Amino acid sequence: MRKIIIASMAAAAFSLAACSEKAQDETAEAGTAVADDAAAAGDAVAAGAADAVDATADAAKDAGAAVEDAAKDAGNAVEGTVNAAGDAAKAAGDKIAAETKKAEANDKK
Repeated sequence: MRKIIIASMAAAAFSLAACSEKAQDETAEAGTAVADDAAAAGDAVAAGAADAVDATADAAKDAGAAVEDAAKDAGNAVEGTVNAAGDAAKAAGDKIAAETKKAEANDKK
């Protein structure tokens, strides 16, 4: 009877050891799966960050071009205003000269 109990205990111990090894293997596999998932998530975050950097750079480039175009348009508007003011001053000067000649002609009469 004693031998049967010892054999049963040995079988139970062997069964527990085998179960424990299986549990260790499953735990290792689960750990590997979690690590793979974390690495994939990290890769996705890195790719998303790279895309965000590219989009930001493109937006900054577009904004720079828009500012450059606006400055060019403003420069053209200022130049047009200066030219118009110059033309108006010239016309006013011509009119003053013409009126002065008329006044001088009237004075001589």
